[in-house]
Amino acid sequence: MVAIAENVQHRLTIQTVEIAPNTTAIRSLDWDRDRFDIEFGLQNGTTYNSYLIRGEQTVLIDTSHQKFRDLYLETLKGLVNPKTIDYIIVSHTEPDHSGLVEDVLQLAPRATVLASKVALQFLEGLVHDPFSKRVVKTGDRIDIGKGHEMEFVSAPNLHWPDTIFSFDRKTQILYTCDAFGMHFCDDRTFDEDLEAIEADFRFYYDCLMGPNARSLLNAMKRMGDLGKINIIANGHGPLLYHHLDVLTGCYENWSQRQAKAETTVGLFFVSDYGYGERLGHAIAEGILKTGVGVEVLDLSTAESQEIQELAGRAAGIIIGMPPSTAAAAQASISSVLAVAKNKQFVGLFECYGGDDEPIDTLRRKFIDSGIKEAFPAIRIREAPTASTFQLCEEAGKDLGQLLVRDRNIKQIKSLDVNMEKALGRISSGLYIVTTKKDNASSAMLASWVTQASLQPLGLTIAVAKDRAIDSLMQVGDRFVLNVLEEGNYQELKKHFLKRLHPGADRFAGVKTQTAKNGSPILTDALAYMECEIQSSMECSDHWILYCTVQEGRVSKNDGLTAVRHRKVGNYY
Repeated sequence: MVAIAENVQHRLTIQTVEIAPNTTAIRSLDWDRDRFDIEFGLQNGTTYNSYLIRGEQTVLIDTSHQKFRDLYLETLKGLVNPKTIDYIIVSHTEPDHSGLVEDVLQLAPRATVLASKVALQFLEGLVHDPFSKRVVKTGDRIDIGKGHEMEFVSAPNLHWPDTIFSFDRKTQILYTCDAFGMHFCDDRTFDEDLEAIEADFRFYYDCLMGPNARSLLNAMKRMGDLGKINIIANGHGPLLYHHLDVLTGCYENWSQRQAKAETTVGLFFVSDYGYGERLGHAIAEGILKTGVGVEVLDLSTAESQEIQELAGRAAGIIIGMPPSTAAAAQASISSVLAVAKNKQFVGLFECYGGDDEPIDTLRRKFIDSGIKEAFPAIRIREAPTASTFQLCEEAGKDLGQLLVRDRNIKQIKSLDVNMEKALGRISSGLYIVTTKKDNASSAMLASWVTQASLQPLGLTIAVAKDRAIDSLMQVGDRFVLNVLEEGNYQELKKHFLKRLHPGADRFAGVKTQTAKNGSPILTDALAYMECEIQSSMECSDHWILYCTVQEGRVSKNDGLTAVRHRKVGNYY
């Protein structure tokens, strides 16, 4: 194993390790990265994984992020003479994996790029000089000698439309790029410590893979045709080996649950245009948290019948506006309009690509067809920030809640009356949780709060998965727990129960101060505590968060905590 460090300030290192005969992993370790695509907070950094296979011919699978340019190219030259590289497999063209393809091609002029048809179309816009290329799809193979035969599997929409998997039949290693990855930076090459990585593995799935559950199940079915798989060599985080069956089983279970969702939303955008993919996935994340399924299609590459099939059966339609010059995307939108029905909901968003098709014309066509608008059109006037992505997630949750409203009412009515009354006799205090991260802030009224430890001082909070605040309440995040006062809480309670449009300022008109951890303190609260989330546990439709308390203060020593008494226990 070799590690090369250059940029100490940003803690960028390279790890190389032989993972099988003639097979080297080149792992770019980004220790301090705390956000991915702006909207996803990271707790443990990330890695960008690349692989080198040396048979009689030499294959490089994926490259790295531009920030690793000098480190990566220096490491590659130390492993192989780049001029001897015969093939570069591009699993997909997102810049964190293909960012150095052009640089490597300049060093390896005889190399042929192997990728999906869509990926090669994208690469032609990224690489400025002509290069040798070949389209590969499911079942295609290349023999590079010494027993290494590479077989390809098409895996579109994971999470871009251009993804392929590569399987080395000699070593039984499957190279999957984003699929089965996680944002987790560690010196350990493999998944030795399941407990350490499982939260990041799940978070990554929820953010990036969940909206593509049906596509993922199709890809896993094709994986099954390959035979035994010893290692999954992913594009981010530790490689899967020690717990391969457990973690792939999780993917299958989670995806089946999403694919079997009673209600589905079709999400359409152009993956490589502006911020369409990032904004779309933020909306999808909000939808998924309500228990509604999401299926994603690229307007510029999907077939017309595929688009119409999804748009026709979906309960909701979300469209990210494509460039006005993209004829294929325009035709795809016409396909959506042709099958849209007046029982559906629609939501539109700009992609901030510089040439977005105008929203208003399309919006009017949907409304004139009797289709209801799920949320006000999201219009991007500047480069998206954390608050932009929060707005998108809230919009997705609003749509999801609209779609499951009737179903939830039926479930509430189905419970035994005596049981629901008995459960309602569990009383609790009244609190407001407030938090701020970057330029995104949120709050919620909470009652399921209890002290949980003495050393250190700790408490637990139950947070429903479909709450808008959920994305700001991850492990490592900080917040303030404001305690409401008996006889003096109605105004605050009323304010924080109000349903607001996505992106609206939750604290408008409320007196606040700023805590040491940056979150708002409600001036009229009886007491407050500054907290940090240490761990979380999934409990069906809620997360139970264990949090430690760093600071606290009481404003009225003679005040009493407001108490809530419910009549029934099967809804708030």
